[in-house]
Amino acid sequence: MIDKKNVSIVIADDHPMILKGLNDELKTNSYNVVGQAESGIEALELILAHTPTLALLDIDMPGFTGFEVIKIAKEKEVDTKFIVLSFHKEHDYISQAKALQINGYLLKEDSFSEIEHCIKNVLDGQIYFSSSFEPASIRSVSEELKKIEHLTSSEKTILKLVAKQMRSNEIAEMLSISTRTVEKHRSNIITKLEIENSTNSLNSWAYLYKNIIKDL
Repeated sequence: MIDKKNVSIVIADDHPMILKGLNDELKTNSYNVVGQAESGIEALELILAHTPTLALLDIDMPGFTGFEVIKIAKEKEVDTKFIVLSFHKEHDYISQAKALQINGYLLKEDSFSEIEHCIKNVLDGQIYFSSSFEPASIRSVSEELKKIEHLTSSEKTILKLVAKQMRSNEIAEMLSISTRTVEKHRSNIITKLEIENSTNSLNSWAYLYKNIIKDL
């Protein structure tokens, strides 16, 4: 049984009313809110200062996004579990959350009972995504991320440049290799990622996952 008073929480959202509502709900339900922030910079400062059990972060905040706060905190080896709250359901956001190994992803339309269910699962070591997400979309993102792990460092470098919409001849010039070598890498990437080998298929895939590719 979780002792809620021992669960320290930092919350962050740039909408004051949402922040107040979340704070009130958590405190009413006996959780220990140790800090509130309306920007990513404030959120990061609070997390580094308090190393809370949990941080519930909005994704779209001034200063740093929620994802950027989490990435920096993880690099500093902060022992905090992270839950993001957002209006975003898009594939790209799920991909970023998965790539960062975020513990929970909730939607702002979710009830407090679901927020609390998420908290309990996360504290129990589980990864929790809002029940509003289609399970198939979560599985699809996980499968794509696993495929990326099979790429060599050279292939990852090429993929990053493809994600920037660079053409093969431009990539070849930048890396001081032949266009033929770039095309060979592209072919290998398509095979490993199991992408349909058609015109612009790799470009489309790379653009879709550009926010996780940039951190490879």
